[in-house]
Amino acid sequence: MEKILEDIRVLDLTHAWFGPYCTMLFAGLGAEVIKIEPPWGALGRMGPGAMVQGASTSFYALNNNKKDLAINLKSPEGLEIFKNLVKKSDIVIQNFLPGTMERMGLGYDVLKELNSKIIYAALSGFGQTGPYKSRPSFAPIAESMSGHIFQTGESADPDGPPLGMAGAYGDLGPALWAASSILAALRYRDKTGKGQMLDVAQADCMVSLNTVAVTSYNMLGMSMREYREKYPQARGGIGGITKTKDGYIYIAGFRPRAVEKMKLQLGIEELTSDIIKELVSDKTNAAALEYLLGFGVPVAEIYSVKELVKDTHLIDREMFTEVEHPKAGSIKVTNFPVKFSETPGEIHSATPLLGQHNEEILSTILGYSTEQIQKLEKQGVITADRSA
Repeated sequence: MEKILEDIRVLDLTHAWFGPYCTMLFAGLGAEVIKIEPPWGALGRMGPGAMVQGASTSFYALNNNKKDLAINLKSPEGLEIFKNLVKKSDIVIQNFLPGTMERMGLGYDVLKELNSKIIYAALSGFGQTGPYKSRPSFAPIAESMSGHIFQTGESADPDGPPLGMAGAYGDLGPALWAASSILAALRYRDKTGKGQMLDVAQADCMVSLNTVAVTSYNMLGMSMREYREKYPQARGGIGGITKTKDGYIYIAGFRPRAVEKMKLQLGIEELTSDIIKELVSDKTNAAALEYLLGFGVPVAEIYSVKELVKDTHLIDREMFTEVEHPKAGSIKVTNFPVKFSETPGEIHSATPLLGQHNEEILSTILGYSTEQIQKLEKQGVITADRSA
């Protein structure tokens, strides 16, 4: 076995960031991920992000290693194709609003009749049940409802407004929850032969990721800010975002041994954030890192993206890899981050063109002839971008 999921086929009906990041994790571990798009293309092709050769940069980032089938699921022929693929697949992942798949005649009750072993993951903002289930959602909605945006603002300025988070973690965090849960369902199927449905809500996942604040409040009856104000000695640690001579670093002075070592070296009884910030204010980032690491203090430069892609450690760890796209050419993207000793994950192919693998999928998986495929294209059931 070369790839841990090489015998798994995923039908990917997702769009935006939440779903595509989840399915790309499966593709990175060797699963055959078939991205199902409408003939006009998935929502994510148009953004967010700058447009390059007909697709947004975020689309290039979130759909590597996938195959693409552009099909009209509103047509009887398209619906039949999808159902036949379900019979030959392991996982279906979608992130439509609750009820959408059911209206198309593709709810879990239908799919499990086609394939009792199918694992069906329904990703959404608020889940398949509950008062908010019909509400649309994107990352900032989940980040807002789960307390993260309030806490980010409070951390930056206790008296200021809430502050948005960078990086769409309201999508990417829940995507990791979805992927790990689907793998657990695969393990259950290995034992029992039974598939199942997973209801994955962004809001639920982001609340779980805020477990420290939630648990602390439930135990203490006060927010973390209120607790720190009442017990200032409980703040813990020194440092934080710190200005240097030529930039910024982050000091996470939570290691007692390192703090004690600095106090001994400096001949002081108490080491505060103000003292340590003064110590590095006239040093360059490089010199400040060398100085603090000498004491064993966790510290890092605060990088821009332009800086992080040049970091020698990340390059040595092969965190960036180049893939070749039919229209955009060579693209450097982030690689699969976890290192396996026996079955390594990897990013080996670029985001596909719309309908790039129509013929391959229909002929090799479903046994369609060239004539049948051509007829489907003439009827508008399938489409493909042949502009490359």
